[in-house]
Amino acid sequence: MEELDFISGSKVSQSYQKGQRIFQEGSPSLGLHCVNQGKIKVTKTSGDGKEQIVRLSKGGDVMGFQSVLTETTYSTSAVALEDCVVCFIPRADFFRVWQSNVQFSTSLMQMMAKALGAAEVQMLHLAYKPVRERLAEALLLLYHTFREEDQALPFTIAISREDLASMVGTAKETATRLLSDFKEEGIIATRGSQVTILLPNGLSRIASLYD
Repeated sequence: MEELDFISGSKVSQSYQKGQRIFQEGSPSLGLHCVNQGKIKVTKTSGDGKEQIVRLSKGGDVMGFQSVLTETTYSTSAVALEDCVVCFIPRADFFRVWQSNVQFSTSLMQMMAKALGAAEVQMLHLAYKPVRERLAEALLLLYHTFREEDQALPFTIAISREDLASMVGTAKETATRLLSDFKEEGIIATRGSQVTILLPNGLSRIASLYD
């Protein structure tokens, strides 16, 4: 967001290692987090204590804006999927620009509306799509979120089976078994935690069976 340049003097850059928590669900919402580089998962804890990945973030994304605007504590947690750099903008500086710059506030409202719309779609799919279709959709989300526009195919990402399961809302064993099925069908390849997407169109076909 170009508007964030208005508060560049207030930004504090922080490096995080893979697996490190950037902010914690339920802790005081102190400001806005802007991803400079790296891959991050945004999670929410369900009533039974299970982690659900609700969003993925990469360089250029903003995290925590809903909590800053509407709540006093973070409604989600953010954890680095790889080493990353995140800029932090204190709440007071954020609100000063929010109130004085219409372009900034409008852009952020559009971002919030888009995030809410994506969350509604995810909840709907969790409710009626079978796990196989949801896993295909999760792999496509990783592909479209983290693949660079000029990146040559195939696309490879390191992602734990636990994280894939929490994206889909299923057990780790189920996610692992379905990944093996996709591998046998030649749609993906796996090596350790790495997943290579060989046929994005094959995943799209599976993901859209119940659309």
